[in-house]
This record gives sequence, structure tokens and C-alpha cells, in this order.
Amino acid sequence: MLARRQRDPLQALRRRSQELKQQVDSLLSESQLKEALEPNKRQDIYQRCIQLKHAIDENRNALQKLSKADEPAPVANYNQRKEEEHNLLDKLTHQLQGLALTISRRNITEVGAPTEEEESESEESEDSGEEEEDAEEEEENESHKQSTSEEYVAVGNFTAQQVGDLTFKKGEILFIIEKKPDGWWIAKDAKGNEGLVPRTYLEPYSKEEDQESSEEGSEEDVEVVDETADGAEVKQRTDSHWSAIQKAISEINTVDVLTTMGAIPAGFRPSTLSQLLEEGNQFRASYFLQPELMPSQLAFRDLMWDATEGTIRSRPSRISLILTLWSCKMIPLPGMSIQVLSRHVRLCLFDGNKVLSNIHTVRATWQSKKPKTWTFSPQVTRILPCLLDGDCFIRSNSVSPDLGILFELGISYIRNSTGERGELSCGWVFLKLFDASGVPIPAKTYELFLNGGTPYEKGVDVDPSVSRRAHGSVFYQMMAMRRQPQLLVKLRSLNRRSRNVLSLLPETLIGSMCSIHLLIFYRQILGDVLLKDRMSLQSTDLISHPMLATFPMLLEQPDVMDAFRSSWAEKESMLKRSEKLLKPVSGKKKKTKNWSELYHILRTMHCFCLYCYKIIRDKEFLKSTFLLVYHDCVLPLLHSTRLPPFRWAEEETEAARWKIITDFLKQNQENQGALQALLSPDGVHEPFDLSEQTYDFLGEMRKNAV
Repeated sequence: MLARRQRDPLQALRRRSQELKQQVDSLLSESQLKEALEPNKRQDIYQRCIQLKHAIDENRNALQKLSKADEPAPVANYNQRKEEEHNLLDKLTHQLQGLALTISRRNITEVGAPTEEEESESEESEDSGEEEEDAEEEEENESHKQSTSEEYVAVGNFTAQQVGDLTFKKGEILFIIEKKPDGWWIAKDAKGNEGLVPRTYLEPYSKEEDQESSEEGSEEDVEVVDETADGAEVKQRTDSHWSAIQKAISEINTVDVLTTMGAIPAGFRPSTLSQLLEEGNQFRASYFLQPELMPSQLAFRDLMWDATEGTIRSRPSRISLILTLWSCKMIPLPGMSIQVLSRHVRLCLFDGNKVLSNIHTVRATWQSKKPKTWTFSPQVTRILPCLLDGDCFIRSNSVSPDLGILFELGISYIRNSTGERGELSCGWVFLKLFDASGVPIPAKTYELFLNGGTPYEKGVDVDPSVSRRAHGSVFYQMMAMRRQPQLLVKLRSLNRRSRNVLSLLPETLIGSMCSIHLLIFYRQILGDVLLKDRMSLQSTDLISHPMLATFPMLLEQPDVMDAFRSSWAEKESMLKRSEKLLKPVSGKKKKTKNWSELYHILRTMHCFCLYCYKIIRDKEFLKSTFLLVYHDCVLPLLHSTRLPPFRWAEEETEAARWKIITDFLKQNQENQGALQALLSPDGVHEPFDLSEQTYDFLGEMRKNAV
């Protein structure tokens, strides 16, 4: 009798993985039933989680030991199939861990709030002998926990949000008993009370640092509320950084649910930079575009007049560079339960503690063939939106030795089941711009590996299934590093022309290179109005200037900025060469080899004054043309009731806005201006507001640098 043919090893493991997947899916479905809330049922589910976890680990170990040589016959795409099985087992492990974590948290909640029946039964069954034994056991357990736990200090007040949480105050020392991966740790205070605490409220405690901080004061401490005397009113802190952290804590439950469902990897978090943008205009480009006052508030700090050139003075800054976003690789995919509305990168200047600039956003594109790869569009032309521009300019005059660029990869999503919208961080990375000796880092391409969690968490992987802390052979570690999520960026060195152009911008600003020429025109006109044409530099009266009053709004509405950019490019192409080029004029035509020779000729011919007049005349002509295009294109769009309000990552709204904008630009081109559209009975505009016409520079100024 012939022996039965043995099944292929990889095929057998794949079938076992499918069986485990069915068991995990069944267990997850069972945990959603009402019966799962009963303590006995939860204990049974928890034990089955442990058993399934052991079975998955056994299958993973067998899969890891398996090699291609073990197959009795050649297998096509062997390595790819093996990697798919690894990914499936990792996903099942994460689902079981999330379920076990949810069950353990429910148990802690019930332990923190016993029912009346449990209290009465415990009182009847207790006697003096049992109380003494329990007290001895509790003392032993507490001493063991204290010996193995870590001490952390609270950086703010926290009030329990639900049963099972631990309330504590700023400066209180907590003993961490267990660190959970979701950011909620089990801690114990000095009185012996235990409960869940948020990781973001804690910092490692050191007695030496505590003594030094008590001597130096607590000016740099992060606070949640203002400490007041007993009976006094407690005022909520309005610090934007801390408000964003509080909001992230309040949204952690949504992330827990998505993680437990397997919809997102464990390293995803609510977007920190997105929450900062929602706090107000403090981190928006429109705020940093405004001139900044000196501490005395009697003069402008970054807007000065150059009488020789007849324009604003260029101001070099410590950081002045051009950054190109190339691509993002191996970004984990979210599950099918959420729909991704936008993939993007938010970047800002950061010192490891505070955001020091505006937060700039660049949207990424992707293809279904390579869903884990995001790409960007450097050198955006007049056809593509500026939101896709991967070329960014960066300026800062901060003297912080830890100054760098913080990148946060994010997705805007909507849950299919509930319709809830949100934004998640898919990883972050911090690129320091100076080394330990204060020398700027070289201009080159950088391959940056992403971290999970928030910028205030350390040692968190984006996806624990592809952790960079891999074990095994060197080859296996190299393969593990190739699967790491990463961001490719390039720092470009500046030539003289680029440096001169950037020096006309504010000292601190991040933006797209495709719109830099529009920002410079705005700054030049702003200098004319505030420094040259104002009757008295001490006057703080309102200034009648619609362009200055509304131009910063374009930085928050990129599609209107694209319309203006397109209209200006079209108008510029129609100008004569003599109108848009600063060409010197002389009495005679004479060929010259360089500008120094031309300068010498002009001086000898006594035509230098005429040359200067021509330059100034051309500048004034370009600025007046710039204002005409702005009035024809931007002002009617900003105040049109037909244009829906700008909303981030809403495809229908974006499409509707762009259709209205393109139709308006087409009408302007046919009618040679916006006058007919403005006077047409079909065009409905918002009621007139004085703020549309007047520029209140004192109210718009940045009084203090960030």
C-alpha cells in the first residue's frame, strides 16, 4: 500500500493560519454581544485570547523556521507568500492584544467601582483573622510593586474621566505599575490608590532634577490649569500645545476602537499638528506673514525700508533653505472600515518641545498599484495646485541649538459605520538642522525612518509587526529595515538669487515655492503702505487697502491662491519685454560684457539717474498691474456667496469650489476683466463689510515672536 503524500509545509501552515483567522473573527464577533459584558463570559473570552495567542505564536515560529528547501516541489513566489503569512499572523496578534486590553480595562473599571451586593457579601464573610492575613498580603504586594515600578512626576492636574481612572495633581509622584501600549498606564499614588493615567501627563522623576527645578523656579513647567488659593476661581489654561494634548487624550478612545478592530496599526495617533491648527491662527501661515513689532511696539522688527533701493530691506536669517519632499515608503495601510480622504505631510520648525513656525501642509498622491508609497510633485507649474507642491522654502531666525524640522505624516479619514471624521498621524520624524557643534547639516537627500505615537512619545513603532528592533541574522535585519516606514527629503543649497529672494520674506515662515513671487509682491506693497506712503509713522489709523486686508486669507484657501497664481502668470505673459524686465536705458546702444562695465559706462555718460528712474518705474508698473489682477480675480471670489466655505479633505466641496473658480476665470478672460461679472444680476455677493476695505495693521501685527 502506497504511503499518503505529505502536504507541502508552507501550504499546511497557510491552512492553519486561515483556521486561526476564523477563530479570531469568531471571538471578536462574540465579544461584541451583550452577554460578553458578564464577568464569567469576559473571563472565558480572555482565556481563549491567551490560547489563540499561543497557537498563533507556534504557527509563527514554524513559519520562521521554514525554508524554501523544505518544499518537495518548487513554489512560485515563495518569499512573497511567506511574508503574507507573517503579516496575517501579526494582524491576528494585534487583534487579540486589543481585545485582551479592552477586557482587562473593563475588569479594572469594575474593581474600582464594586456593586452594593459585592460590598455586603464581603462584609458578612470577613472576620478579624482574614483581615490580618489580607493586610499582610497587601503589604507584601505593595512592597513588590514599589520595588519593580518606576517613579514619574505629574506635569499637570488630571481629573478622572470615568470609573477606573486615577485623579492626581501637578507635581505629584506616581508609581507606574504597568505600561500599556495604548498610552494609558496603571499607576499608584502615595496614598495607595490605583488607576489608569494618561502617559502624556507624566515625565520621569529624578530627585536631583526636582531639587534643581525647585531652586530655579517653574516657569517652563507645562500646566493644565492655573494654581490658585483655596476657594479661588480655577481658570482653564489656554496654551495651544497643551490644549492639543488634552484633545488627543479625549480622542484616544476612538483610536483604541480602531486599533482593536485592526483598522489602524498600534502606532497611529490623533494628529498633533492638525489639532494645533484647529486651536486658532497662531500656527497658520497668515499669522506669520504679518509684520512683527519690536518689544517696544514702536517699530517693525522684520519690515524695514531701504531708501537706496526704494523698496523693503532684505533680511538674512539663521535658517534659509529649500526643502524638497520626494516620497514616503512602506506606510501601513488602514483597514477597510475607514475611508481615507487625504494623505499628506505637515511640517514645521520644532525644538523638541515647542512649534516655532507655521504648520505647512503638502498633500501626497498615491497609486493603487503601490498603495504603501506616497509621492509628491516638486516644481509645481501653473496647472497643478500649490497644495501638491513638494518644494518648500523654510526661514527662521531662532537661536535654539536643537532647532529642526518636524515632519508628521497624516491621513484624513471617515468611518464607514458611523460617518465620523478625523485625522490620524501615520508616523513622525524630527530632522535636526545643526549638529552638536552648531554646524548646519549638509545639503543632501535624507532617508528618515518614521516613529510611531506622538512627537512627545519615544520608542514607539509605527507598526509593531515590522519593528526595526529585529533579531536574527544580519540579512534578516536588513530586510526588516527595508520594510520600515520612511520619508525621503532633500535639502537644497541656495544660490545667490534664491538667497536674495528668500531674504525679502518674513524671518519665520514656511511655504510653497510656487507662490513665493506672490508673497514678495505682497511684502513690497506692504512696505510701501506702512513705511513709505504713511503720513506719520506714529499713526495707527485704519488704512484703506483691500489687497492688504484680504491677501492673508489666500494662504488658508489654496484653490483661490491657485486662481490668482494662474491669472498673474497669464497677465505676466502678455506684458511687453520692456514692461517686465528691468532693462537699463542709455543714450547710445553699446554692447557690454558684464554689469560692472555697464555701470562704468552709465557713470561716464551721466545716465545713472535715468537708470535708477527706469528701475523704479518698472517696479511701480509691476506692482500696479499686480493690484489690478488681484482686484479682478481674488476679491470677487472671496466675497461671492456662490463659493462654498473651504473645508479640508472634502472632495465634493473641493470639486464644487474649483468648478465655480474655473468658470469665473473663464468669464474674466472672455470679458477682459471682472467688471461685467460684478455688475451682473446673476452674481450674488456677501453684504459689504468695512473689514474688506481697511487694513488694521496694529490689530494684525505679531506682537511677540513664537
